[in-house]
Amino acid sequence: MARPASKYPTELELQILKVLWQQSPLLARDVQASLATDGRDLAKTSIITTLNTMVTKKYLARAKQGNMYLFSPRITESEVGDRVMGDVVDRVFDGSTSAVLLKLFDVKDVDADELKELRRIIDRKLKET
Repeated sequence: MARPASKYPTELELQILKVLWQQSPLLARDVQASLATDGRDLAKTSIITTLNTMVTKKYLARAKQGNMYLFSPRITESEVGDRVMGDVVDRVFDGSTSAVLLKLFDVKDVDADELKELRRIIDRKLKET
């Protein structure tokens, strides 16, 4: 029985999206080269298969150029982040944003500049309510 399709990009799909968010459109070989530079050296056939799957999932758009295809993202980094974070907040933390933030402070170091930015965001959110 086949595994159901994920609502979110897989690890490889996310790496490909990150490449294409930085520069697009790109040919499959350019995506492959970029991934190899980042330490993920995969066969061109694997890249093409993944790119085509991402087109089917509507993560990417594909445009024919001669006998090749150019790929570009159809979803933004913000959209992916919203989907994934929303799911984590709902499923893991029962919708509690404060629980998410407290957990982040437990598992990641936060420097003074990040704390100041968080304070600005919190202050802005308080004014909006």
